Amino acid sequence: MAVVQEKKLLCEEWLKTEKKLLIDGEWVKAESGKTFETTNPATGEVLSKIAEGGKADVDKAVKAARKAFEEGPWRKMPAAQRARLLYKLADAIEARADEFAQLETLDNGKPIKESRWVDVVQAVETFRYYAGWCTKLEGETTNVNGDFFTYTLREPIGVVGQIIPWNFPMLMAAWKLGPALACGNTVILKPAEQTPLTALRIGELAMEVGFPAGVLNIITGFGPNSAGSAISEHMDIDKVAFTGEDKTGKIIVQASTGNLKRVSLELGGKAPNIVFADADIDAAVKGAIMGIFFNQGQVCCAGSRLFLDNAIHDEFMSKLTDRVGKMRQGNGLDEQTQIGPQVSKEQQERILSYVEAGKKEGAKLVCGGERPTEAELANGYFVKPTIFDGCNNNMKIAQEEIFGPVLTVIPFKNMEEVAAEANKITYGLSGAVWTQDVKKAHKFASHIKAGTIWVNCYNMFDPQMPFGGYKMSGYGRELGKHSIELYTNIKSVWVNLA
Repeated sequence: MAVVQEKKLLCEEWLKTEKKLLIDGEWVKAESGKTFETTNPATGEVLSKIAEGGKADVDKAVKAARKAFEEGPWRKMPAAQRARLLYKLADAIEARADEFAQLETLDNGKPIKESRWVDVVQAVETFRYYAGWCTKLEGETTNVNGDFFTYTLREPIGVVGQIIPWNFPMLMAAWKLGPALACGNTVILKPAEQTPLTALRIGELAMEVGFPAGVLNIITGFGPNSAGSAISEHMDIDKVAFTGEDKTGKIIVQASTGNLKRVSLELGGKAPNIVFADADIDAAVKGAIMGIFFNQGQVCCAGSRLFLDNAIHDEFMSKLTDRVGKMRQGNGLDEQTQIGPQVSKEQQERILSYVEAGKKEGAKLVCGGERPTEAELANGYFVKPTIFDGCNNNMKIAQEEIFGPVLTVIPFKNMEEVAAEANKITYGLSGAVWTQDVKKAHKFASHIKAGTIWVNCYNMFDPQMPFGGYKMSGYGRELGKHSIELYTNIKSVWVNLA
C-alpha cells in the first residue's frame, strides 16, 4: 500500500486544479461554462472536473488553428526546429513518466505496470520517431516526355481534427499528434470524455516547451451532438482522424461530406488467434492471455476468438484456465495488479450483457463472467477474466466486438476449416498464428484478411511498423512512414523549359 500512496502524491495537487480547454495557446473555460467529471473506474470516485467543450469552442479552436497554419510560424518553421520541439516534448513526458503512468491508471483503470512500461514508453518513442521525420519529408523529380522539368512537393494538409479513444488515451494521442505535427499541420485534439487527463497534461507540456499558439488545441467534451460532431462536420477542418467503434466511424464519414474532408479510421476488431497442434503450447497460452486480458480486453486488436486445434484442446485449456485463475485483479495503482477495472459502468454492463448472451447461445462458461465479490472492488467497474469454451464462429460472442476480458474458444479440426472461419467476420484489424512450421506460418499470414498478423507472439508494436485495418476495421495506416500519407498532400509542378 505504501507504493500506491507514494504514486498518488505525484499528481494529487494537479488533479485539484481546474481543467480548461487549450485554444490558441491559452487555457480557457468552455463557452457554455459547463463542466463534467472524470472518475476513477477502480473506485467510482471523482478525479477532477473538466471543461465541457462544444461547437462554439471547436469554432474558436479551428480559427486559431487556421491562423497558425496560414499565418503563423508552424508551417514556415524550419523542419529541424519543428523536430526540436517534438524532441523536447518527448523529453518532457519522459521526465514525468511516473506521473503520466499514474494519471493514465487513475483515469483508465489499467495496471500501473502497463501504463508505465507500455503506454508512456511507447508514447515517448512515437514522438521521437516522428520528430525524425520532420527533416525527411521529400518530393521527387520525374522525367516526362517533352521539354519540361517536373517535380512533386509534399505539403501539409492544413487543419486536422483528431478524436482519440479511452482505451489508450496517451498512446493514441501520440500516434496521431506525432505525424500530424511533424508534417506541419495544426491540430484540434479531442480526447475521450472518459479519459481526458493525460491529453491535457501533454498540452501543458507542449506549451511549456515552446509550441506556438494555435498549433495544438485541445477540446475536452462529448461526441454526439457536441464537440466530436462539431469537429467531424466543420467546414474549415481539412482532415479528421478517428479511433473508436465502427458505428461512430460511419457517422464521421457521413459528416465529412460537407467539405469532403479527408478521413482516416482505425476501428474495431475481432481477431482470430489460431493455435495449431505443433505450437509451443506454453508460449501460446501466455500469448492468448496477453491477447485478450491486456488492458482488461479493451483493445481493438484483442485476440478474442481463440481457434484451438482439437489435438491440443484439453491440454491447452487446462494450462490456460490455471494461469487465468491465478491472475490478480484489483486497483491499477497496486503494483501487483494484473487486470484492473473496465473504464466505466456502461462498459462493465455491456460486457456482462454479452456474457449472458453467450450462456443463452449454449457456450460453456469456463471461468469468470461476473463481478468480483471482494469488498475492496465493490465500487469499481470490474469484470472477472472470462472464458467461454465449446463455441462456434456464428455465435454473437464470436461475431461482435465485446471490448472486454471475454475469450471465445472455438475448436477446429484441420487447416482448411480454420482458414475459412478466421476470415468469416466483418472486421479485419489483426490476427495471430502459433506454429513451429514456417511454411504454415507464412501461408496463414498471407491468408488472414487483416492489417497486422503476429506469428508466435501477440500485441507487439513499434512506431516504425504500420497499423490499421481491412474491411470494417477502417482505412488508412497509422505509425511508420505510411502515416505520413495521412497528413500530407502531393502537388505536381510542371515547368516549361521550351
